[in-house]
Amino acid sequence: MPLLPFSSPQMEMSQAKLAVLIDADNTQPAIIEGLMDEVAKYGVASVKRIYGDWTNNNLRSWKDRLLGHAIQPIQQFSYTSGKNATDSALIIDAMDLLYGEKLDGFCIVSSDSDFTRLAARLRESGKTVYGFGEKKTPQPFVKVCDKFIYTEILLDAQEESDEDDTKPTSKIRKEFKVDRKLLKLLRDAVDDLADESGWAYLGGVGQKITNRSSEFDPRNYGFRKLGDLFRAISQFEIEERPQENGAGHQIYIRWKKRGR
Repeated sequence: MPLLPFSSPQMEMSQAKLAVLIDADNTQPAIIEGLMDEVAKYGVASVKRIYGDWTNNNLRSWKDRLLGHAIQPIQQFSYTSGKNATDSALIIDAMDLLYGEKLDGFCIVSSDSDFTRLAARLRESGKTVYGFGEKKTPQPFVKVCDKFIYTEILLDAQEESDEDDTKPTSKIRKEFKVDRKLLKLLRDAVDDLADESGWAYLGGVGQKITNRSSEFDPRNYGFRKLGDLFRAISQFEIEERPQENGAGHQIYIRWKKRGR
């Protein structure tokens, strides 16, 4: 199985083989840099394909970006007006790759709910599915993926890399207010792994959160890392402990009890 975002250090030594399949009709070319950087966090993009009608001028802005990332364009003519033939081509290729290639997972890049059943089928076959789409993506597709990343995050990351890193982060933290739904999600994940003293290892907590909510990402709230999000919430305590081998620290989280 490929790496999930909060896997253990032992698992991070492996390299998952991934297929990146992009629906050009439902994806902005501006995300490509952030997309490929994000995919690299989960494994190696062994297959990179993008689907669309390349005779259509609407996809012209994609063409200049494909060569630099070695993404193979797949031509799919629009046979009928109002119908998206790209979806069918992508789905057929995905099933061929499922049975013909030794892949660990799939990255489906689209805001189209038509890929919901495909994602479910890939997961039924033991493959990890990472979804990428805009916040308008229908929830059935979001929920069926092991992990879903909103592409607005990728655009924000690209913009921040060109600016002073401290400015946007500090501004967001001052304005950040945790809502009840998020607080419950975080607390439940901590409670699942808490020891007798209430402490839970951050890495395991992150995986529990992802299991409960595929679209969760600290960057959705303006924080680059999960630990930064926890630090911004006064209801939690943070403790850094040195690792046994002396290399770095591990972060532990605990829900604050009243009077503590």
